Parts: sequence; C-alpha cells; structure tokens
Amino acid sequence: MRILLAEDDLPLARYLSKGLQAEQYVVDVANKGSDAQALARSHDYALLVLDLNLPEVDGFQLLKYVRQKNSQVPILILTARNAVDDRVSCLDAGADDYLLKPFSFSELSARIRALLRRRTKPVESVLRVADLELDRIQRKVRRDGRSIDLTQKEFMLLEYMMLNAGRRVTRVMIVENVWNLAFDTMTNVVDVYINYLRKKIDNDKSHKLLHTIRGVGYQLGPTEDC
Repeated sequence: MRILLAEDDLPLARYLSKGLQAEQYVVDVANKGSDAQALARSHDYALLVLDLNLPEVDGFQLLKYVRQKNSQVPILILTARNAVDDRVSCLDAGADDYLLKPFSFSELSARIRALLRRRTKPVESVLRVADLELDRIQRKVRRDGRSIDLTQKEFMLLEYMMLNAGRRVTRVMIVENVWNLAFDTMTNVVDVYINYLRKKIDNDKSHKLLHTIRGVGYQLGPTEDC
C-alpha cells in the first residue's frame, strides 16, 4: 500500500518513512504542503499522514483539498497542536484521526492499521487473482488455500503485480512503485525478485500466474497466452 507522508521535520520524516517501509508500505515523503498537494493530485494513495505546520500550503488547507478530491482516503493528522479547537476543526474538515506529538511509532503504526481496516471498500484489502489471495492488512498470502511465506519486498512486489493483474508492467514501473525510485538503475534486481516470487507462487503449479513478456516486462494473471 502507498502512503503519503507530509512532514516538514526532515529527521522525523526520515524516521517515519524508514519505519513504515519496514512494515511493507511504499512511502512518498513531502516536506512542503505544495509538494504534498501535487503528489495527492497525481497518485491514488491508500492513506495520508499530514502535519499541520507545513510551509507554502499548510496541513489544514491540504486536508480540505484532499477531502474535496477524494472522499474515501483515510487521513491521519500528525501535529504538536493540542488545542481542542484545532482537533475539532480538522475532524470537521474530514480528518479520520488526530495524533499529537510526541508519539510512539508503535501507536502511529496501530492507528494506520486501524484506519486501513475501516476503509469502505473491503475488496481493496484482499486481492485475488485466480486461486491466489493476498491480504493487505494481515500481510498474508495464500494460493489454493496454502500459506506462502514472503519477504517484505516479495510481498510488496506481489501486491503491485496483483493490483495490476492482467496488465503488462515494465521493470521501470516496478522500480518506481515497489522500490519507490524514479530512475531505471535496478532492473536486474527486479528480475531477481520476480524469480524469487515465481518459485514461491508458481513452482509446484501446472497453472502458472506470473509471466515474462519479452521486451516489455511481466504480467500477472491466469492466461497462458504470454
């Protein structure tokens, strides 16, 4: 799942981003409200974490902008402002939760999981392609009822492939969305991880799901016409 973290405190943003990535989220970090607004306009995020004290476009303005654009995405406000009026204003403007600084990372993580569980579209929490199932909240993968153990990066790669099931995806697309990089320097790593994943989900199956598309990249789906 992809999260937008809007936080102007650079050390805190790096700390939170690293922690969330360790929990298998893809994290986009914006240190300015204007940058966060541009990202929110161009990406479909699973959840937003917004600080109120952002330069250029403050967090409250950003909250109202995002809520007008997307009525469903969960929004967690992360701020040092502890006045009741601030909390009420944010909740009335569409925030789903409000966490005061200082805070523990474990509490932030738990609140994020809770918000994701409350999403109104449960189909987005459990992805299914043929007999392959991925639970994005519980972090579990099964095929034909059998549990499959994946590393963090394998899980993120499979999640991205299942979100794009039936669609041909390039190595550059995978690098940008799974490794969260904007340049083509890791295509060999993509091939290595695709092979890891293929061995785990297709190795003992006559009906293969993960296909290589020569000259393009990869495709996940039940068709054998690749």
